[in-house]
Amino acid sequence: MSKKRNVLIGGAWPYANSTLHVGHLSGLLPGDALARYHRLKGDNVVYVSGSDCHGTPITLRAVKEKVSPKVISDKFHEGFVETFNLLNFSYNLYTQTSTDFHEKEVQELLKKMYDNGYIYEKEDNALYCEHCQKFVEDREIIYTCKKCGKTAKGDGCDCGEVPTFEDLKEGKCAVCNNKLIVGKDKNLYFKLSAFQSKIEDYLKEHESHWRVNAINETKKYLKMGLIDRAITRNLDWGIKVPFEGYDNKRIYVWIEAVLGYVTACKRYCLENNLNYNDYLKENSCDICYMVHGKDNINFHTIIFPALLMALNENYKLPSEIVSSEYLTLNGDKISKSTGNYEETVDIVSKGSSDTLRFFILGYGPEKKDSDFSMKLYATVHNNEIVNKLGNFVNRTLKFKGLSEIKKDIMDVDVKKIVLEYYEKIGAKIEEYEFKEACHLVLLLLEYANKYYDDSKPWVLFKENISEFNKVIYTCLNIIANLANILNPFMPETSLKIKDILDLDSLSWNYTEIEKDLKLKEIEPLFTRMNV
Repeated sequence: MSKKRNVLIGGAWPYANSTLHVGHLSGLLPGDALARYHRLKGDNVVYVSGSDCHGTPITLRAVKEKVSPKVISDKFHEGFVETFNLLNFSYNLYTQTSTDFHEKEVQELLKKMYDNGYIYEKEDNALYCEHCQKFVEDREIIYTCKKCGKTAKGDGCDCGEVPTFEDLKEGKCAVCNNKLIVGKDKNLYFKLSAFQSKIEDYLKEHESHWRVNAINETKKYLKMGLIDRAITRNLDWGIKVPFEGYDNKRIYVWIEAVLGYVTACKRYCLENNLNYNDYLKENSCDICYMVHGKDNINFHTIIFPALLMALNENYKLPSEIVSSEYLTLNGDKISKSTGNYEETVDIVSKGSSDTLRFFILGYGPEKKDSDFSMKLYATVHNNEIVNKLGNFVNRTLKFKGLSEIKKDIMDVDVKKIVLEYYEKIGAKIEEYEFKEACHLVLLLLEYANKYYDDSKPWVLFKENISEFNKVIYTCLNIIANLANILNPFMPETSLKIKDILDLDSLSWNYTEIEKDLKLKEIEPLFTRMNV
């Protein structure tokens, strides 16, 4: 029996300033598929994430809507939870960066980094709004982009141009629209530059199996040279700075949100009588997956590993970087403001949560940008899922004139094929090759349907009942194993099959029905989509 592995899976923390759409989900869903697969394998899994609740955009939105930042972040957090539940995400803990537990743990981690010499104080030129009587951050500045001439926020224009400090000096305060002046501001900095060579070695160790976008993006930053980053900001919404002289500042979200992987893991383990070091430390955690979109790569391949190194406590660095590309909608960028947007709940209502999951995993932006359209989604739903999976289950379990399927002898050749698919699909999941894994699932369904058609049970039922019983029992066992194999991709369907067949449990092991099965009236697993 293979060793049970300790597996930590961190899903990127969505920013609680807007709703989740299918583009966001395409970068997060692989984490759930991994978690479900490893649990089926019998591994010990801690799968965590949460809502990123602090920072300037939330503060600005709160000012605009005349409510507190917590009201804004809590509202979107609740929406995230509803969306994740709709898609059957199986987080062990989905939390918020605004919890007391996260704040206290982050403060303690920062104190350790400071004691280890990786946090220091520095004074810089900064932009000050005399009307608001505060130093302003980049997103609190509106300026005119010199490249395209459009008005943009100070953290960067939509055209891709990143403004210099000199550009922003000509800008205005986003809150009061007054001009800004230059002043001196004191902040704490993380000594990221000290980890240049260590991150280079870390990349060399893992680049043989990371996705190309993760490798290239990491190399890009390393080639430019890592620079120290401010960890404090002029905000009143966020985690308080645990050092004297910074009462009017808060911890920058870039550092505290990624530390959420540590704090969420610790909190879940403490609440469930587990040793959190089994999932956080190098000598006990076997696999650490980080799952996110390509815009978050450097936070997971450079910043988070450097923060863990700065703690000097033998933390497990992310071993697997699952970094998706972008998903577009109808050939264009997903955007509520332009009307190119589909609510996730509406997509599910027209198909099902499982077929949306299968579409994202099997046809999503795994290694290159891909597109979602209702027409393509309906084609996959109808042609791949309804026709291949739904039809095979339906014609086996609703065979006309049959009231029960008797325990018989499994076709040995079919069993061999099913065992091979377990191995091949499992390998692709562990390599986070979800498109290939989904393709293999479809090949197994095609094989099952071909076996059914070639065996012609409708003829055998009339002419050779003994052979019929063997064929239909073999098909029943294929369905039982589909309940296992489908679970990472289509958990709702997997559990429906489990209940129909009265299976004790699901696992990533070959399953055989050991008793007669009385057939009851069952609803079709899927209905066809009309788009």
